[in-house]
Amino acid sequence: MEAMLAARPLRLTRRQTAACVRAPSPQPNVPGRGIVASYGLRFWLLVVAIGVGSGLGGAALMEILRAVQHLAWAYHGPGIETITFLAAVERSSAARRVLVLAIGGAIAGGGAILLARRGGASEVSSAIWLRGARLPFAASLARAVHSIVLVGLGASLGREAAPQQTGAALASALSVRAGLPEWQRRLLVACGAGAGMAAVYNVPLGGALFALEVLLGTLTLPLVLPALATALLATAVAWIALPNRPTYLIPSYDIHASQVVWALIVGPIAGLAAVAYIRLIAGAHALRPSSDRTRVVAPLLVFTALGVLAIAYPQVLGNGKNVVQLAFVGRLSVTLLAVLFVLKPIATAACLGSGAPGGLFTPTLAYGVLLGGLLGEGWSQIWPGAPSGSYAIIGGAAVLGAAMQGPLAAVVLLLELTHRADALAVPILLAVVEATVLARLMGAPSIYSARLSAGKDDASAGTTSSEDAGGAETERATGAPSDLLPAAWPQPERDT
Repeated sequence: MEAMLAARPLRLTRRQTAACVRAPSPQPNVPGRGIVASYGLRFWLLVVAIGVGSGLGGAALMEILRAVQHLAWAYHGPGIETITFLAAVERSSAARRVLVLAIGGAIAGGGAILLARRGGASEVSSAIWLRGARLPFAASLARAVHSIVLVGLGASLGREAAPQQTGAALASALSVRAGLPEWQRRLLVACGAGAGMAAVYNVPLGGALFALEVLLGTLTLPLVLPALATALLATAVAWIALPNRPTYLIPSYDIHASQVVWALIVGPIAGLAAVAYIRLIAGAHALRPSSDRTRVVAPLLVFTALGVLAIAYPQVLGNGKNVVQLAFVGRLSVTLLAVLFVLKPIATAACLGSGAPGGLFTPTLAYGVLLGGLLGEGWSQIWPGAPSGSYAIIGGAAVLGAAMQGPLAAVVLLLELTHRADALAVPILLAVVEATVLARLMGAPSIYSARLSAGKDDASAGTTSSEDAGGAETERATGAPSDLLPAAWPQPERDT
């Protein structure tokens, strides 16, 4: 009889099963009701809408970018569909380079004034933590278009800021209209930004991790599921217009002992380089113009100077995607690696300091890749055998992880951007961990939190509603943003 009872499967009644579900989970990352996290049908419908909208918005912005680039630069001749941005700039005359950047400076200044007079829009990080996760929808879309146009004209800023702004603005508008609590609004705004990034770079997992680890600074199961859902939906929807292939095409690099030893040595160097870069970005952000006159003059001078610099070094223009591609396959000389390692971050900081909106993801990656490629060339003279492009990948991941304060996101993004860097996982992880730990020990913020408006509103943010101002003042008074997760999980809402 005992043997029969032991073999009989355990059957629970519906009431017993419900009691088990309601019981708090001993698993640390499953608070309250576990993966449902008290999200109701309305919340998940918003997740779907944000994912789809972010994908469509990202695809539309990439079409605008392509149109601006083809209008401004020399995209002509045989093989026009395969001409890169760098090749089009190199085909353009010196006068055209200066003229296009001067026009870009005028557009940057004029757009900044118009956005400021119409209320403006803040950075996504600033909106999440200082403005109650509220972004004005129309102004945010205008800022996104403004940003992507400037990148197409050659600004040394990232293209990801525009789709992030679009996804975040959509999430803010929908969550406010649905009456969601602030912690859910923050979550969805971060998910919308991550989904926009995922759509334009074809990185669904990296986009979700960017939203959680970088923008929210937390990873827990109830937050992971909405982030994954929005990112994968946005990526799939964007395939309508964007190619389903890796951003960077690299050969399959084999692992060598020299790469592991090099990563062990270079990790702290990458951390120091990331800290210097973060401080450069923070300083440039603090110098942004605040009056109408300086908002016009500063970008006009900076962009024109950038156009003059591009006569000799066209690689400084744009977000740095083509520079990263060339470094990944070892097609940059040592001299050019050294020159661009100095000029590229200065160009990015100058564009940011002039008040131009834009992202920092690819410029930061380019900075790390140039450092890795340069140090890798020197290491190859001591211990030859590994391709120089592999060192660029390791260095890029290390600087990116430390600068974003998102080591997991940085590693996954590099894997998804290349689809072939998995063999280098051990040296990549080693360098990323060392660089990130050193940056944390030195008290460096991330490149995104360094741009939070502390005591000074964003130059183009305009006025803030009384509700948003109250939330911002509360968080400034406490010295830290309020917790993302609620202290106690509410019962799931019953949508009718």
